[in-house]
Amino acid sequence: MNDDTVLFDELPTASGHRIGVATLNSEKTLNALTLPMVRRLDAQLVAWARDDGIALVVMRGAGEKAFCAGGDVRAVRQALLEEDTHPAASAVAFFAEEYTLDYRIHTYPKPLAIWGQGIVMGGGLGLMAGASHRIVTPTTRIAMPETTIGLYPDVGGSWFLQRMPAASGLFLGLTGAPLNAHDAVLANLADHLLPGDAWPTLCAVLTESRWMADASANRARLSQLLDTLALPDIAWPASPLAHNFQTIHRLMHRGSLMAVAEALTGSTFDDPWLAAAARNFVHGSPSSVAVTWAAAHEARHLSLAEVFRMELVLSVNFCALPDFREGVRALLVDKDRTPRWHRAHLSEVDDAWVARHFASPWSKDEHPLSGLGKGEAA
Repeated sequence: MNDDTVLFDELPTASGHRIGVATLNSEKTLNALTLPMVRRLDAQLVAWARDDGIALVVMRGAGEKAFCAGGDVRAVRQALLEEDTHPAASAVAFFAEEYTLDYRIHTYPKPLAIWGQGIVMGGGLGLMAGASHRIVTPTTRIAMPETTIGLYPDVGGSWFLQRMPAASGLFLGLTGAPLNAHDAVLANLADHLLPGDAWPTLCAVLTESRWMADASANRARLSQLLDTLALPDIAWPASPLAHNFQTIHRLMHRGSLMAVAEALTGSTFDDPWLAAAARNFVHGSPSSVAVTWAAAHEARHLSLAEVFRMELVLSVNFCALPDFREGVRALLVDKDRTPRWHRAHLSEVDDAWVARHFASPWSKDEHPLSGLGKGEAA
């Protein structure tokens, strides 16, 4: 059976090198990632990394609405409903292979650019965050809304959210607040803001350039080319994140999650973006919020590979517990938007319940991602 949910192409260049282009091709689902898509992307990235004729790789999404709206969590939920094991084989396969792909992008030996136009959420941000060149346009909308579906900011979120200024990453993880293109640059989630119609020009510039065998030189060359196409500063959208940096910093440094929750739910915010984030926080799973807070602190001194190993444990445990299936049902399946969370209030989420999410079902050597960072995943 032919799978056209990911398309691959190679563009010739003036130097005789080629540019690998990967297109997520499921426009009707906003290019949501499925396991077959993950597998095809990962295999092609491996092949291109080993091909001396490939100078760089570019990844994009079909259509103008989205680069990638995240993982296909509805399919994951459906598979869970048909299984009765822990860890569920379907969940292990999806998350382990997705995180392997994300890790590969973070550590890719060649320049890898992502055209992050439109919606970039969840698993889409997992792909984009690790790329060497992250491109956004005025239509870009980035978010990690996992707490609203009974999950937590995974796909490396425990790593990259904490690397944002003023503890804004933790705020974004707890509230699912959206970012525009300007916000994304300030939050260290994007490197270049280009006009929305610049894709054809970008392709022309890349193919007309002369590339080299040296990956470092090609990374620098790609940065220079993208800079020549950048949207003028005066045309950048206003940044709600910048406007609220000080408030976010104060909110996130109140000493405990309960204190943060009280501030978010008990304050009146004049700024519409901040007020919407506070409302969204209220609708999230209390268990997800508590685990997000704990994971951010747990990951402070972990390597990237260790973060992905921790996240796989968290993800398969979330799949075994009630909130993920209930959150996906309420938001994406039945769409009644009235999830019945297992622990309805944050005061009901105790340390033992949070710790249960971090309990690995595998020994260290049996962990499916034990090879990350050790050469086995290449």
